[in-house]
Amino acid sequence: MNAPNALLHRREVVEELLRDRGDLLVIAGLGAPNWDISAAGDNPNNFPLWGAMGAASMMGLGLALAQPKRKVLVITGDGEMLMSIGALATIAVQKPANLTIAVLDNERFGETGMQMTHTAAGVDLAGMAAAAGFPTSRTVRTMQEVSELREQIHHASGPLFARIRIDPEALYFVLPPADGGILTTRFRQALLGDTSLYN
Repeated sequence: MNAPNALLHRREVVEELLRDRGDLLVIAGLGAPNWDISAAGDNPNNFPLWGAMGAASMMGLGLALAQPKRKVLVITGDGEMLMSIGALATIAVQKPANLTIAVLDNERFGETGMQMTHTAAGVDLAGMAAAAGFPTSRTVRTMQEVSELREQIHHASGPLFARIRIDPEALYFVLPPADGGILTTRFRQALLGDTSLYN
């Protein structure tokens, strides 16, 4: 059990969130969240965004609305969430019960040189989600809370928002497939059983 003020390790967090995931659909924001979900095990129900910064939350919303019987988890970073902060209002208004937004907050722009983000200066993403109208919004600081969040992802009614405090550590890359056509086709096939794109 880590101390409440200790920073969590991103790979351990993502591995726990994806443990026994079943048919959970996962959208990963660009950069490190892509490598994190891949390190936890490549899966056709993963859709990593290689370069579409700011799109993860809205893609998750669209997917959750289109597939209301499936749980959808967006794993993204604080830099990307800050870029698309208006998405929180849209998600809160749409009220998708099957959507969780998990922000891995290392207070850094990891893709451009580890410059400080606004969360390092006190911007409260969980507070912003709550103000937008998310019924459940929290800051996660311990692995026990990560495990609780995992249970909520599968069993609670959303939309849920979690800001997860993580260490700004530099980790080796575990790359998902880089071909957008392959990623799109396999995700569609896993989701819809559609094999027509192969013909």
